Amino acid sequence: MKKILCPSMMCADFDNLKKEVELLDEAGADMFHCDIMDGVFVPNMALSPYDVECIKRNTKKPVDVHLMVSNVEIVCDIYIDLNIDIIYIHPESSFHISKTLLRIKEAGIAPGIAISPDVSIETVKELLPLVDYIMIMTVNPGFSGQVYLQYVNDKIDRIIKIRKDYGFKIMLDGAISDKIIQTLTQKGVDGFVLGTSALFREDKDYETVLAKYRKL
Repeated sequence: MKKILCPSMMCADFDNLKKEVELLDEAGADMFHCDIMDGVFVPNMALSPYDVECIKRNTKKPVDVHLMVSNVEIVCDIYIDLNIDIIYIHPESSFHISKTLLRIKEAGIAPGIAISPDVSIETVKELLPLVDYIMIMTVNPGFSGQVYLQYVNDKIDRIIKIRKDYGFKIMLDGAISDKIIQTLTQKGVDGFVLGTSALFREDKDYETVLAKYRKL
């Protein structure tokens, strides 16, 4: 199984966003991950539709968005109109989350849910037939550079076990390291979001780093 390696574009050099996309594309990135934050749902703000449009315009690889916003029903339409490949939403961001997931799917976009460390599987189980992707957060959403939360590993194991009943892909986001990629790929995780701790370094040798992770 080929693992899906997704650079987290909130960690990129925004003085040279187009060049960053080109470098990552040539280095073998599988997908571009875009965090959208409104300063309300999480205490940070990141990536505008214009940033995402720039990323999408400069690659033929899939682009996903992770909506960390309070008015997800409204914001979602912006990224549907941009024809994004995958849209992740947080189940706790709306009282009618299933309606939003169905709207994403009807638009021909892969729907996904992002599960924060404090959200249990039991609270989202009814949504699982509606999604193509689950992104498990291994840090609290909102900021890069955090520490991996080991207690989330039990949740990861449980989601891997029930995946066969639904067919979704499992992605991991938050403080990803070599060891985590190696261990959790073997367990059955499909892909990883790579941020400051895994990919974005001063030397920008993205090809070497991605090739290393590919072999793990």
